[in-house]
Amino acid sequence: MVTKLSSKIVSYNIKKDEEVQEQVDPREVMHEEIKRPEELKGYTYKIKTPLSDHALYITVNNIVLNPATEHEQEYPFEIFINSKNMEHFQWVLALTRVISAVFRKGGDAIFMVEELKQVFDPQGGYFKKGGRFMPSLVAEIGEVLETHMKKCGLIETEELSEAHKEMIAEKRALLENGAANAENAKDPAEVSGYPEGAQLCTKCNTQAMVLMDGCMTCLSCGDSKCG
Repeated sequence: MVTKLSSKIVSYNIKKDEEVQEQVDPREVMHEEIKRPEELKGYTYKIKTPLSDHALYITVNNIVLNPATEHEQEYPFEIFINSKNMEHFQWVLALTRVISAVFRKGGDAIFMVEELKQVFDPQGGYFKKGGRFMPSLVAEIGEVLETHMKKCGLIETEELSEAHKEMIAEKRALLENGAANAENAKDPAEVSGYPEGAQLCTKCNTQAMVLMDGCMTCLSCGDSKCG
């Protein structure tokens, strides 16, 4: 594109990168220079595991970036974990401080979710209510962070298609109708709502993988060995 100048150039200046960035994208992003405001919005999640008689309460406080604009966004700023059980006090305190530091540093903090969920307890994990397997307490803390980040819009929620949901519901109904047995009322599989003998799904960690039409299919997330 050619522009014709009708007058002489008498002065000029060069725009700095900061000025160009401010004009292109005026949104405020999280970084370590942002000071803690007087008030933060908090969300508390409860974790109850068979490993302890006392529950853990995880509180994540959010800071609001670009308030009252179209770019308003809640971003995790700090995390606290409280419990009457003092057995894990030291490492829980250390973990909360490290996670809070990563939040305040800014940038992509989503990586922490997968890192925490991949921690396995050498003494073995446990099953949550509903038949979902947790490899460790740290992994469940990671799952809470994942839930919170989905709520903030930092992680997109993967949803099954309607056809996939209908297929799972149909197969689950067929198996449940044929597996009803009063003697197994207290069996973990019955309590969870999945058929007896269901295997652990490696994708969603739920004991809901069954053989249907010659193919192992998860009745919880829909994962199938046949693709």
